[in-house]
Amino acid sequence: MPSVDPLSSLLSGIRAEGSVVSHAVLTAPWVIGFADGAPLTMISVLRGGGTLMLHDGTEQVVGAGDTAIVSGTAPFRLADRSTTVHGSHAAYEISCFGAGAECGDQELGGIRWGACSEEATALIVGAYRASGHRHVRLLRALPPVLVIKEDAEVCAWLETAAVDAARSSAGSQALMDRLLDWALVCTLRNWFDRVGADAPSWYRGLADPVLAPALQAFHDRPAETWTVASLATRSGVSRALFAKRFTRLMGRPPLAYLTECRMDEAETLLTDTDLSIAQIGRSVGYADAFGFSAAFKRHRGLSPSTFRATAV
Repeated sequence: MPSVDPLSSLLSGIRAEGSVVSHAVLTAPWVIGFADGAPLTMISVLRGGGTLMLHDGTEQVVGAGDTAIVSGTAPFRLADRSTTVHGSHAAYEISCFGAGAECGDQELGGIRWGACSEEATALIVGAYRASGHRHVRLLRALPPVLVIKEDAEVCAWLETAAVDAARSSAGSQALMDRLLDWALVCTLRNWFDRVGADAPSWYRGLADPVLAPALQAFHDRPAETWTVASLATRSGVSRALFAKRFTRLMGRPPLAYLTECRMDEAETLLTDTDLSIAQIGRSVGYADAFGFSAAFKRHRGLSPSTFRATAV
C-alpha cells in the first residue's frame, strides 16, 4: 500500500470545481468582489498585480508571480489598488458556486478571457468547494491569507497551460481544475517549508529525520497498536530520546498526538461515510465500538453517534 502523508490526506478533501478565471483583462481602475463563501480561494497573478482587501480590513499587495490563498468564507475584494474602491471603477463579482453561475464560460461577469494588453492584470482564480469534514483540519493550519512568490518559469508554464485549456472545448474545464489543484499543492508545500516553526506540528515532524519514519508509519497504518517503544524502533532511537524529541518538536507527547490524529480521522469518517461505529473504531485503532466510543466522547465531548447526527 503506498504511503499517504498528512498534507496529501488533508488536500484530498478539496477539489476545484469549475471556478476558473484565466487571462482576465483588467484595466485600472477595477475591483473584483469574491462572494462565494468558499472555504478556500486561490489567486495566481500571472501579470500585473493588485491589493487584496479582507473582510477584517487586512490588506495584502500581490504582484506578478504571487499566489495568494485566502481561507475562510467571509467575502473579500481584489482591486488594482485599495483607494480604487472609493472612486469610479469597473466592478466585477466572482460567485462561481451561486445559483446560475457560469464560471466555465469564456466570458465571466464582463471580464474577457485571453486578450492581450500591456496594462492587463492576468489572473487564475480557483474557489474551492469543501467536499467533506477533512477540509476543516486544513483550514485550521492556515492563516487568513498567505502569499507565496512563484518562480517565473512556473508562472509562464501555468499561463501557457491555462491558455491551452481555455482554447480547447473537450475536457478544458477538467484540465483547468486539475491545474488549480496542482498549483494549490505546490503553493501550500512551499508555504509550509518557508514558515518553519510556525508550520503545523505534523509538517515539522515529517521534516525531522528522527521523527519522520515513525510519523509516516503511523499515518500509513493508524489502526495498528502503536506504543512509544514501537514508534521509537521505527525511528531507530531509544524510547526516552524519541519521547523527548517528539514532545519538543510536536508540542505534545507521542500518544497524545496519536490519539488526536485518530479522533480527527474518526470525525471525517463519521461525517463523510456510512461506516458503522465499530468499523470506524477499528479503522482508527480501537478493538471494539465501546472502547472507541468512550475515547471519542472523552476527547470530543460527544458520543460518535451524537456527533454524526449533529454534524453539518
